Amino acid sequence: MAAEAKSRDKVLQWLVVDASAATPPYEQIRGGIAEAIHTGRLPAGTKLPAVRALAGRLSLAVNTVARAYRELEHAELVHTRSRAGTVVSPGTDEGRKRLTRAAAAYADVVRSQGATGAEAVALLKAALQREGYDA
Repeated sequence: MAAEAKSRDKVLQWLVVDASAATPPYEQIRGGIAEAIHTGRLPAGTKLPAVRALAGRLSLAVNTVARAYRELEHAELVHTRSRAGTVVSPGTDEGRKRLTRAAAAYADVVRSQGATGAEAVALLKAALQREGYDA
């Protein structure tokens, strides 16, 4: 348990807050973590440091870090469970980007073929069912 906590505390060692910046500290934290999630630096399942631990390391009020975490949770980038802590949500990393690009490409093909949205969804559901997914 202690090793896991030490490992989690190292997760955001690169995160810094510039007290002289016009951007509020909570937004700097939120933005830094969000960018790291989107670029894959923080993959799905990564446990973030406890609010108090990160606040202490950054010399900020606990409420500042808590607000950043709440906003990340609201954006569905992380999820928090009381005993498990805050974890990067699944589907927020590079895999999600690949799915988004594939969906955009599919939408382009649908449009170029003159199909309706309903037809496109029906075709996609049928393809997913053939592959064993519950669609």
